[in-house]
Amino acid sequence: MLDTHTRVPVAEYDACPVTGIVRRMGERWTLLVLSLLARRAYRFNELHRAIEGISQRMLTRTLRTLEADGLVERTVFPTVPPSVEYRLSPRGAALMDSLTPLIDWAVTNSGR
Repeated sequence: MLDTHTRVPVAEYDACPVTGIVRRMGERWTLLVLSLLARRAYRFNELHRAIEGISQRMLTRTLRTLEADGLVERTVFPTVPPSVEYRLSPRGAALMDSLTPLIDWAVTNSGR
């Protein structure tokens, strides 16, 4: 525990893995996309239709970021035209297992 006179260097704060995941979860569409993918796999257009107000560009950007973070897996099927499916990776599923108590707490305490 930090005493009241200890300063946290900015570089240390920015390098902290907790800071990174909290920032990622704080992005507008991240939790919603992860929550949907926690239920089942989605094709891109199906996921786009499931999220009111998100543009195709923003959904693409969010999915690419989550894929780069190792939280989402993208599978391309060799159809004409190609179809793409997104699902949580094992790492993403483990994250959602950890977030579920926080989500439950937020829902339970939302009236305060």
